Amino acid sequence: MDARTIITKLRRHEVPTTDELRWFAQGLADRSVSDAQAGAFAMAVCMGSLGTEGRAALTLAMRDSGQVMRWRLPGPVIDKHSTGGVGDCVSLVLAPALAACGGYVPMISGRGLGHTGGTLDKLESIPGFATMLGRERLSEVVAKTGCAIVGATADIAPADKRLYAIRDVTATVESLDLITASILSKKLAASPDALVLDVKVGSGAFMKSPEEARALAVALTETATAAGCKTTAVISDMSQPLVPALGNALEVAEVMKVLTGEASGPLVQICVALGGVLLADAGMAADVQEGADRVAATLSSGQAAERFGRMVAAQGGPLRFVQDWARFLPEANVIREVAAPRAGHVAAIDGEALGLAVVALGGGRQVESDVINPAVGLSGLVRLGEKVAKGQPLVQIHAAREDSALAAERAVLRAITLSEEAPVLPDLIRERIG
Repeated sequence: MDARTIITKLRRHEVPTTDELRWFAQGLADRSVSDAQAGAFAMAVCMGSLGTEGRAALTLAMRDSGQVMRWRLPGPVIDKHSTGGVGDCVSLVLAPALAACGGYVPMISGRGLGHTGGTLDKLESIPGFATMLGRERLSEVVAKTGCAIVGATADIAPADKRLYAIRDVTATVESLDLITASILSKKLAASPDALVLDVKVGSGAFMKSPEEARALAVALTETATAAGCKTTAVISDMSQPLVPALGNALEVAEVMKVLTGEASGPLVQICVALGGVLLADAGMAADVQEGADRVAATLSSGQAAERFGRMVAAQGGPLRFVQDWARFLPEANVIREVAAPRAGHVAAIDGEALGLAVVALGGGRQVESDVINPAVGLSGLVRLGEKVAKGQPLVQIHAAREDSALAAERAVLRAITLSEEAPVLPDLIRERIG
C-alpha cells in the first residue's frame, strides 16, 4: 500500500478499504506518511464522504494507532462527551454522579478550544490537581474512586493528534467525517461499554444551527454504534451559558454549589438527562427515567460530592476540597459589575462573544503556548428572559488588571441584548438520537 493510491481513491470519491485506512492511520502515527500526504488526505475526505462504514473504519484505525484501555472492573465502563459550549461544566458533575451509581468513568477530556472552556483547564484551577496520568495510574484511580478525568497521553490515538494539527492549518477542520473520527477515536480508546454524546447547538456552541447539530449527532451515533459501542446523542441548547459563570475557577465554584446542594438549575437538569440515558444504555437502569432518578438521587444525597472529593484527592488535589472549596480556589485582583444600560428583558446572549471575552481576560489560550489565569472570567450572569432594571448588574467581571476589565465590559455590553418583550425560551433538551 502507499499514500498516493489511497489519496487518489478519495479524490475519485471512492472509499478506501478498512486495511487501507488502517495503514494510513498507522503512517500518521509513525510519520511514514508525510505532512503533505496527510494534508491531501484531509482535503480529499473533506471534499467527499466516507459514509458510515468508512467513518467507522477510519475511527477504529485512528483509535488502534495507539494504546487501547482494557478493564477488569466489577461494573460497566461508561463515558460522556460534549461537542463544546460556554459555561459547560457537565463532566465535573456527571462523572462522580455516575460513579456513585456504580459505573466506572475513565473520562478523557480536552483543553479550551476557541471560545469554549476546557474541562482539564477547569480542574487545574484546583491546587495540585493532576490531569495527565499514566495508564497504570489512571486504572488505579478509576478502580479506587469510580471516576477520573484526564487528558489524552501521547500514546492515545496518536494518528488523531497529528491529523488534527494538520487539519488546523489546511482548512479541513469542518469535515463531518474527520470531526467524528477525531472525537470517537479518543473516546473509544477508553473502551467504554456505553457512551452518551452531548451535542450543543446555539450561540455558545460550535454548531450554531439545529441542522448542523443534528447532522453531527447522527454521524457520531451511527459511527460509534458501527464501531461496537452503544451510543446515544442528546442535542442540548446552548443559546446561553449553561451556568451563570465563565472561567475556570468560577465554573468549578458553580459545580461545587450544585454538588453541595446550594444551586440547581440547567446544570442539574442536563446531568440528570444525560445520566439517565447512559445508565439505561449500560443496563444499569430499566429505562431512562429510572436512570435519571438515580443520578438525581446521588446529587441530592451528597454521594456525588463525596465521589468528586475522592477523585480530587486521588488526582493530587486537596483532601478536604469538597468541605472547604471556596478557600482553595484562586480569586482575581479586580472584580467589577457591569450595569444594564437600560431596563428590559434579556432577549439574547452571544455565548461565543462572552467566551472570547474570557479568553481575552486570560482565561483561555489565544496561542497554544499561552498560560491560563484560572481566576479570571465572568460570574453572576443574567439569564435569558430575566427582567432587569436600568443600572442592575448584568454580570461581574473578574480580571487581573483594570484595563482588561474595561475591555471585557465593552464586550459584555455588546453580547447581551435587552428588549421590551420577553423572549420565548428554548427547551434545554432539544432531541435524543440513538
